[in-house]
Amino acid sequence: MKAKAVATESASRQSSLSPASQALGAKRVLTSEQCYQKIRQAILEHRLTPGTRLVEERLVALSGLSRTKIRPVLARLAHEKLVDLIPNRGAFIASPSVKEAREVFFTRHLIEPAIVTLLCENAKSRDITKLKRHVAKEAQARLDNDRVAIIRLSGEFHTLLAELAGNAILARMMYDLTAQTCLVITLYDRPNIPACQHHHHGDIIQAIEAGDVELAKQRLVSHLQEVESSLNLVIGGEKEVDLSAIFA
Repeated sequence: MKAKAVATESASRQSSLSPASQALGAKRVLTSEQCYQKIRQAILEHRLTPGTRLVEERLVALSGLSRTKIRPVLARLAHEKLVDLIPNRGAFIASPSVKEAREVFFTRHLIEPAIVTLLCENAKSRDITKLKRHVAKEAQARLDNDRVAIIRLSGEFHTLLAELAGNAILARMMYDLTAQTCLVITLYDRPNIPACQHHHHGDIIQAIEAGDVELAKQRLVSHLQEVESSLNLVIGGEKEVDLSAIFA
């Protein structure tokens, strides 16, 4: 009787899975949150570039989720301006215009000085330790020439600053702006010019640890200005996404 009950339960569980997840066999079915995080992470690491089409059927097959669960994920990404939902065409990784790119940096110039001000005034020793550990990971990624990790960690540094500042609204804004910045950098970076100098983050931490608000803000603003100046933000300078290279 026990064996029969186990078999019945197994059959019931199998029948509750979507056809796509059954076809995946032993592959783990993702949750909607995991699917969202995987797409967002790929954007942060420049593995999903602007203009890439997110085909629903492919997402269903890879995640094991149904279409009804995939669509809210895409809607969430669209709300964060990471995906464009185009009627009768589908979902595409967003391609920020030059105007939108400048707006992203304008917004960052407004809120990030406030973030480092809060940190200078309130940071604990454990916060400084977290920041230094993060920068150490960045340094190791550069030694390893791990481009994907370098890109991800550089963006996450600014999100970490906001989280440690203790203001949930600012942290949420930086969470969104960091991903949008990744799309901007992917579209408008100049070849062979690094968008983020490795020593800048360490300099900002040094000022925060010393409690020097003006120096921390100055270094943060200079850092953002250098990142922005490394990009080719010229009206009419948008470049077409090479889809053949993406799928090569």
